[in-house]
Amino acid sequence: MESDDEMIDESMEDDFCDLSDYYDDPNDNENDSYSNDDDDYGFVEDVDDDDQDGAVSRRSQLGYTVLKEADIKQRQEDDISKVSTVLSISRVDATILLRNYNWNVSKVHDEWFADEEGVRQSVGLLERPVVQVSDARELTCGICFDSLPRETITSAACGHPFCRACWRGYISTTINDGPGCLSLRCPDPSCNAAVGEDMIDKLATAEEKKKYSRYLLRSYIEDNKMTKWCPAPGCEYAVEFASGSGNFDVSCICSHSFCWNCTEEAHRPVDCATVAKWILKNSAESENMNWILANSKPCPKCKRPIEKNQGCMHITCTPPCKFEFCWLCLGAWAEHGERTGGFYACNRYEAAKQEGVYDEAERRREMAKNSLEKYTHYYERWASNQLCYQLKLYMSTVKHEASCAYNDRAKVGKANNLNG
Repeated sequence: MESDDEMIDESMEDDFCDLSDYYDDPNDNENDSYSNDDDDYGFVEDVDDDDQDGAVSRRSQLGYTVLKEADIKQRQEDDISKVSTVLSISRVDATILLRNYNWNVSKVHDEWFADEEGVRQSVGLLERPVVQVSDARELTCGICFDSLPRETITSAACGHPFCRACWRGYISTTINDGPGCLSLRCPDPSCNAAVGEDMIDKLATAEEKKKYSRYLLRSYIEDNKMTKWCPAPGCEYAVEFASGSGNFDVSCICSHSFCWNCTEEAHRPVDCATVAKWILKNSAESENMNWILANSKPCPKCKRPIEKNQGCMHITCTPPCKFEFCWLCLGAWAEHGERTGGFYACNRYEAAKQEGVYDEAERRREMAKNSLEKYTHYYERWASNQLCYQLKLYMSTVKHEASCAYNDRAKVGKANNLNG
């Protein structure tokens, strides 16, 4: 299957005035990148717990599987056990290997059996210490340089000695910095030895261990090209997508439907590239520029855009410019008067217009107006649809929370009845 970047990596046009590339005729199906055959298309409706198996079956038929946290943990543990057993290494080392190869078990096996020494060197799995620590009763910490009792000194597989206090500070800082702690290495700048979960369990606080475990769990989804988190706010489900499926629309258990390819709201039959252009257009300054071009003219002196919505043709630019000019021909107002048509007309403009002097400027302004009207037409409908969808998602969330609360109360009531 192609990567996400390859799927939506298309050149974006810079000309925002011409929207013909962004908005096709609703009745024109020639540019649809999806087949009009709807046999493989459908959303999974909200289901009760009793119908969960049926929902999973339908999702499997559509080419994807929704994973709960327990499912993710089980798959992660199975992969770690598989690598640990086949390669005859510890679970800690197997976890480090899988992390470095994006949790791809097959790739780990292929690389390991092709060049075990090279793999060990690249990921930091040392077979023996690179530093021989003396048998002295006191050792010097490589960070604080204090001489401390041997039992307060610990090291990774490389053997570099550091005191527990420095180790705790080092581990705490990296975990609080984010998921980069999963690639933790020996504090010695010249050492490449990996620091595994065993050191975290031995030296980190309970809160830090919880964060590390969370990062590790999330990496199983985020580093895998075939799985993604559901983008709905607050949703903790993930979706595994089957390679080769032509329909990217998926429906999570939380009732949120989205495109697995670009993670935007489900948009079939519109292709992801068009959706990306639409989102860019809504977030960029292009429509501001279109509005300025359609509804204003630049001051002939300072070029600042000026909007005229009423009054005569005598325009005075704002300070510090203060240039006075005619709105129609943009000439200096000092050259205008009764002989040129007064305050509400301009003979010079009419004469020049007949000669075609303003044809290009008028054409551009007319294009901008048409573009703005077309964009507004589609944007209002899109915004209305977004509002309705967000309301539907909110109501679904409230309904789910209320159902969970009711079930919890029912269980408590049943337990009290049994105890009574």
